[in-house]
Amino acid sequence: MSFFPGGDPEPGDAFSCDAIEHLIIPSSRDIGGFSVRRALPTARRRMVGPFIFFDRMGPAIIKAGEAMDVRPHPHIGLSTVTYLFDGAIRHRDSLGTEMVIKPGDVNLMTAGRGIVHSERSPEEMRGNPLSMSGLQTWLALPEAMEEMDPGFEHTPTTELPELTDGGSHARVVMGRFGGALSPVKQHAGTLYIDLRLEGWASAPFDAEWEERALYLLEGEIEISGDRFGPDQLLVFRPGDAITIKAGPSGARMMLFGGDSMPGKRHIWWNFVSSSKERIEQAKAEWRSGRFDIVPGDEDEFIPLPD
Repeated sequence: MSFFPGGDPEPGDAFSCDAIEHLIIPSSRDIGGFSVRRALPTARRRMVGPFIFFDRMGPAIIKAGEAMDVRPHPHIGLSTVTYLFDGAIRHRDSLGTEMVIKPGDVNLMTAGRGIVHSERSPEEMRGNPLSMSGLQTWLALPEAMEEMDPGFEHTPTTELPELTDGGSHARVVMGRFGGALSPVKQHAGTLYIDLRLEGWASAPFDAEWEERALYLLEGEIEISGDRFGPDQLLVFRPGDAITIKAGPSGARMMLFGGDSMPGKRHIWWNFVSSSKERIEQAKAEWRSGRFDIVPGDEDEFIPLPD
């Protein structure tokens, strides 16, 4: 999804738990029928592991006859990860890929030296109200892989490991968790877990990962006596043991993070790179039409922002 313009997320209230480094309250923006909350990047925290961008889409109902239409736009230097809880999105890209992503599936699109894609509500579903709820995240590529060939990988939900321990239920979207390994490709050490806790259930968040964060989707949780509600991003200090406890109605959250990425990453619109000059090159290439087209979606595009 394109990097929609909007203000940085805001820091939240003070907290007493020493294990929490940052509490971020995402900014919200309407993009035509539903809201998007942006949790990363922020002025205070640009990345968590390889995650350099974290958007919460919806939940919302798109009216009958309306649709989500993100026109073709470019990316470099990153992988996009699309993960839905409800609804469907038709992905098309300049490699010739056409895929409808459904809830629980994972779309991993690696831009590398450059790719163009569009994301739209499937044409066959537009006559009825459309549910939309999910996440779009971007993963920065290691510097040595920023100019790799672009690629696309779709993993259906049936191939993702699921773990149940008492009142804790986890789906391993990317990386390793609880002894289970997701089949989704990693270009750098990555953790991405869909975790549900039943009422009053608890789960550990091990300190084995160098950088860790939690985005609360539903319900209420408690960590070391501090309570947190939905749509808050918690970034944890390295090395501290964490226990997450759900409130009486349970909770759902995404655990994410991974290895720290060496070197600085620059982000402008849909471009990520360790080099400002490379981003300027990508801007010039999109402005002059030197990126590839998207087969089946050639008539529209998002122009370069002013």
